[in-house]
Amino acid sequence: MPGPENRFGSRGVRRGAALTLVFASVLATAAATGALPRGERGTEMEAQSVASSADRDAVADAAAEAVADGKSGTEAAEEAVSRSGDRWGAVYDEREYQEFEQALDGSYTGVGLAARRTADGLVTVTRVQRGGPAARAGIRAGDLLRTVDGHRVDKRAVSDVVALLRGDRTGAAAGSTVVLGVQRGSVTRTETLRRARLTTEAVSVRRLGPYRSDSSAAVLIEVDSFTKGSGTAVRDAVLKAPAGAGVLLDLRGNSGGLVTEAVTAASAFLDGGLVATYDVHGEQRALYAEAGGDTGRPVVVLVDGGTMSAAELLTGALQDRGRAVTVGSRTFGKGSVQMPSRLAGGSVAELTVGHYRTPAGHSVDGRGITPDLAVSARAQERAETVLSGLGGGS
Repeated sequence: MPGPENRFGSRGVRRGAALTLVFASVLATAAATGALPRGERGTEMEAQSVASSADRDAVADAAAEAVADGKSGTEAAEEAVSRSGDRWGAVYDEREYQEFEQALDGSYTGVGLAARRTADGLVTVTRVQRGGPAARAGIRAGDLLRTVDGHRVDKRAVSDVVALLRGDRTGAAAGSTVVLGVQRGSVTRTETLRRARLTTEAVSVRRLGPYRSDSSAAVLIEVDSFTKGSGTAVRDAVLKAPAGAGVLLDLRGNSGGLVTEAVTAASAFLDGGLVATYDVHGEQRALYAEAGGDTGRPVVVLVDGGTMSAAELLTGALQDRGRAVTVGSRTFGKGSVQMPSRLAGGSVAELTVGHYRTPAGHSVDGRGITPDLAVSARAQERAETVLSGLGGGS
């Protein structure tokens, strides 16, 4: 499940994994369009999950009628979306949508930590943002997160833990407090943190193995989310990597974000060509990589059940194009396209308008991507071994 605390959305995975604004941006800039073969037929689940024009009208009408009656347009729209059968549809009030847009810009309200659920159901801290509330409290990577405001988080989806950390369900703002139960070794302590407005660190880069100035040690590029600028950060990391050095691209726990950024990241490894096809209300379109990417150095992509949406789009492109070996566990399976529309009262509805497919025509929605090498334990170690076998250093 999604790891980092700065994931998008406010009500769990459904609202946090949307391919939104993304395709709106693609359409606005006419990045790549045209009639293309549909590939394999969509599943019944896919057909049922696309909102019709009648569904969109029903949602808009419900909000307008509620506002006219002095009621909540957001709640009325949510009920209409639920009746529509759109499994990825979501409605945001004005504050939530503003927060969502800011997250896509690379900022969020939280405590500055990333977490991942372990194989035995525990929630472990994987990264602490420098200068953030968690760092100032002495929380470190490797600590176990046991409680949030008194709620035990063992066995819970990390998306739920994220919501607790951010205070999404209570509308918590910067300056509000959250109490964490943190375990290190056999000692559990309680820390009271004050949430702050933070800037995301979506991409981190480091060398694998001991650094040697004359070596081609592999480079680990971890991408937590596809916020603005993350695709360029990936491309720059690849350009700066030593000649011959392999790349381990870690997309575990990446719940997606801006598809345009995922396409830019794909362009770091491809010399043009197809990244994905998608449809909007039945009209076929495509996304293409820019020419001039590095097609020579070995690449291994690490994925898991928290790899979603735009991160799956990138994974599918590199796998189908034969550009990378994928290692880990099956990805989440969120391959649908949402488009936003403003409703009466200021809320925003995002309804599913289509689905995307990998370059080979494989559907992702509800299926996910099966890695070339399926592993559940010591996945990074196995991935590094594969990369070394491909001649990418270690």
